[in-house]
Amino acid sequence: MKLKTLFTFLLIFCFSCLFAQNSDPDFFRSTGKIYVVVAVLLIIFFGIIFFLVRLDRKISRLESLNR
Repeated sequence: MKLKTLFTFLLIFCFSCLFAQNSDPDFFRSTGKIYVVVAVLLIIFFGIIFFLVRLDRKISRLESLNR
């Protein structure tokens, strides 16, 4: 019963998303906000990369101390 309810909800959600998109597809580009979106995505991406590199160095240092 729960699976049927979940499937129905997902189906309704997908169809509502299809019909709700009636805005201009070039809205961000025409208003110049696409650059803000790209900048935020790049900041997040480089932040994640920086965090992973720093975490890898810390783990490598801990592994070398345990040997």
